[in-house]
Amino acid sequence: MLPGACEASLGAFGSIACTAVPRAGPSRYIGAARRLLYAAHAMPANLSPEYKKAEQAFRMAQEARERLECLKEMLRTIPKHKGTEHIQADIKSRMRQLTDELNTPHKGPARTDAAHSVRREGAGQVCLVGPPNSGKSRLHGILTGSKAAVGPFPYTTREPLPGMLPFEDVAFQLVDLPPISAERMEPWVAGLLEMADAAWLVVDLADPACAEDLISIRAQLGQRRITLSEYWPDFRVEPTGALQPHTEAADAPGAESVPDPFRAQLPTLLVASKSDLDPHPEEAQVLEELTGVRFPVIACSAKTGQGLDRLAQFLFASLQIVRVYTKLPGQAADRNRPFTVHRGDTVLDVARLVHQDVARTLKFARLWGSAAFAGQQVGPGHRLADGDIVELHAK
Repeated sequence: MLPGACEASLGAFGSIACTAVPRAGPSRYIGAARRLLYAAHAMPANLSPEYKKAEQAFRMAQEARERLECLKEMLRTIPKHKGTEHIQADIKSRMRQLTDELNTPHKGPARTDAAHSVRREGAGQVCLVGPPNSGKSRLHGILTGSKAAVGPFPYTTREPLPGMLPFEDVAFQLVDLPPISAERMEPWVAGLLEMADAAWLVVDLADPACAEDLISIRAQLGQRRITLSEYWPDFRVEPTGALQPHTEAADAPGAESVPDPFRAQLPTLLVASKSDLDPHPEEAQVLEELTGVRFPVIACSAKTGQGLDRLAQFLFASLQIVRVYTKLPGQAADRNRPFTVHRGDTVLDVARLVHQDVARTLKFARLWGSAAFAGQQVGPGHRLADGDIVELHAK
């Protein structure tokens, strides 16, 4: 069925269908930077390409000094008018914080956020969030084979736990996070969510406190400028529950608004765990009415295995994953470890993943798969399709 489409089962609640439709324009962003696209329609026309480039670089930067340089470029290139005054103030505030951090010698234990960082792996990084005892850690253990702590008491998960969810010949990194409630949220959780590609909001629909928990989680994250969004790159949720491809006219929030560069818009899938407990068929609808959320939903059970196979399938389609295989002249393609990019990415993007020197000296590539003929010569800007094989040639 993939990569053309995927079906996200709602179990007792019916089903929703989601169709992956190519969007116009390249999508050359990775990690947290790609989430900038989800708010791109909000950008007024007078935000320059230089500012957008600096903002994308800031979201991808890992080191404090690199982030500071990006902030300086953002401040230099942002339009100076009343509508951007609050953004300018935020940029200056962040610059002061990073300057102080770089000028202050660190002694003693490592900073909390650095100590809890998770190295990105796989085709995408997805963080699991949810209230206590929602079944989040048990789900993580079943999907990745991790030894996530599971118990009948709350807050058994205290540290971020990464694990790999396989799908065909790629894998997604799932990061199990401590539970979030109105009373408690680890301060370093926000930093991990800012850098993730997406989130799974794991809830137990049979729990009477489910709606209250969901509202609390969104409020806690909102205070830290993180929004759990129903917006995925290719889909929007209709009032009927169906997922439809985005259109620019329908999704533009308004050309006069200026997006907050420090607010993370995290595409979110609502994972209704413990479906084996047979929650009432109307629970999902009631949850939507009480909380106002319109996330895509997959019902599953770590106990029976129901719906688990659809989770990786949904990620592959909705994150627009494209697998590209490389080969050397006169040799067969390496089919064991594809490079993963995203729909709209180019030969040059793959070259960057191979090595920066390869990207710098790239002249052309020969293409098999989506090419007009086997071994077609294409330029660095040629867009790739899932399953393509490329042979990179330097100048």
